[in-house]
Amino acid sequence: MLDEVERWLEHRSWSADDRPLDRLLAAKRDTGDTGDTVSVVLPALNEEATVGEIVTVIRRDLMDGAVPLVDELVVLDSGSTDRTAEVAAAAGATVVHRDAPLPRLPALPGKGEVLWRSLLATGGDIVCFIDADLREFDARFVSGVVGPLLTDPEVRLVKGMYDRPLGDAEGQGGRVTELVARPLLNLHWPLLAGFVQPLGGEYAARRSLLERLPFPVGYGVELGLLVDSLHTVGLDALAQVDIGVRKHRHQDGQALGRMAAAIYRTAQLRLARGHLVRPRLTQFDRGENGFEPRTWAVDTEERPPMIEVPEYAERRAA
Repeated sequence: MLDEVERWLEHRSWSADDRPLDRLLAAKRDTGDTGDTVSVVLPALNEEATVGEIVTVIRRDLMDGAVPLVDELVVLDSGSTDRTAEVAAAAGATVVHRDAPLPRLPALPGKGEVLWRSLLATGGDIVCFIDADLREFDARFVSGVVGPLLTDPEVRLVKGMYDRPLGDAEGQGGRVTELVARPLLNLHWPLLAGFVQPLGGEYAARRSLLERLPFPVGYGVELGLLVDSLHTVGLDALAQVDIGVRKHRHQDGQALGRMAAAIYRTAQLRLARGHLVRPRLTQFDRGENGFEPRTWAVDTEERPPMIEVPEYAERRAA
């Protein structure tokens, strides 16, 4: 490991317990009218089983009563066909459909698309992203990653780090991280080798950074934002916080293969800004006549920095 990364691990890796809620609230109060506001965004696609509990915990522990840490809670619905929107709204979230923030531009499928559009649907100085499929959700997932941004003006982006059990096996989750993302980062961006969960969906950043970054529309969004943040603000502006254990729905092997291809494509674009000869991934299922091929397009689209979008500039100037 590089010396710079060892120093970074010592000075930019924390536990959520290092910044209790009373300290975060005091930091927010001390800045008065100029203090940082916090928006929490849950990108959601058919998550009626879990989104309501997440919204309930955030409202109860971080918004209502004596703990007004979060100023805005938005569920960005990515075209759900179940009751995700109704459940989220009933629990107290503002629900926004992905087409609403930028209607002139047809939405593309993918998580990154929803995160990009969320910048138009929210107003907080700090934007915190939380996946909507988490089980046994704890408010520390929000307060942990938001904390360093409220207490240290030099920090621009904070990733959550956690254990990811796979069934009954501890620490076996994050298969795409271990097989694809971690090797890519260690080989090509070794300054990012200290991130425990580089692809984790729980992280927070200053709007002033996010609006300057391009967003891959699909599964490559987390890797893309991390690499581009390194090049934009430098390693010392990035941090990570231990927030415990993350339990969520796991993808099957083929879905992981498509995720891996998108992440590799995101890395390849940043390495060379070149073009794949064939941005497709073929996988195989056993059918009646043996193994049958299925071919998928690999996510190649990226949205530009939001600050370049006229509607966003007009909204920020208003």
